[in-house]
Amino acid sequence: MSVFIEPLQLEAFDQLPKHARQCVFWEVDPATLGAGEYLPDPEFEKEAWLSMVMLEWGSCGQVAAMAPAEGSGGDDEGSCLGYVLYAPPRAVPRAQRFPTGPVSADAVLLTSMGTEPGYAEGLPHSLISQVVSELVRRGVRALEAFGRTADTAELMGAEIADPELRPAVEALGDCSFDQCMISADFLLDAGFTVVAPHRYFPRLRLELDKGLGWKAEVEAALKQLLDSAQLQQPVGAGADVRS
Repeated sequence: MSVFIEPLQLEAFDQLPKHARQCVFWEVDPATLGAGEYLPDPEFEKEAWLSMVMLEWGSCGQVAAMAPAEGSGGDDEGSCLGYVLYAPPRAVPRAQRFPTGPVSADAVLLTSMGTEPGYAEGLPHSLISQVVSELVRRGVRALEAFGRTADTAELMGAEIADPELRPAVEALGDCSFDQCMISADFLLDAGFTVVAPHRYFPRLRLELDKGLGWKAEVEAALKQLLDSAQLQQPVGAGADVRS
């Protein structure tokens, strides 16, 4: 079966994996909640955020889906294999809380990404390629992201003493930095460079005008994948890019 990638539409929100629909790590500022308070309906909050960004700014996500096999009757159509979300940094409350901020004024912020098991080898890069293509058409100069390094394992289950780090890593329900941030190693492999070093949460940047050659190579590889590969249906829930 072949795979296609297209901009996320609000009416396709229910097709996203469960975690992607309910994760509000980037979209809600924990400071707006009282001590011990939880969001009663994070899925509603996520859909409302997407609606707001799409209305005010435009497309803010790309979704990889499986095209139906010939003769299948369309039963597999719309099966989400991966997603990536991005937005202007002013629309991302958590972006204001990282020690390596702020995001550059000319950049769009890449926030989260996930793929189904079995598609992690090439699909994340293809999703980034689609983001680059979309943003180049819209005249955006750069894409930035806060990466999560391998050293963040030290922070898991620990009391964060550094007041500079606490706002960045504060959990929101089931959403936490170890699940909801993109690996810095993956971002480096995708062509980003570090512009604000940090032991745990560096800020990385991809210059879109300089990245067009890279984008063309990725798109050519994606075209070859879509034209020739017969991909098997993966089993299991969506998994975030963590390696």
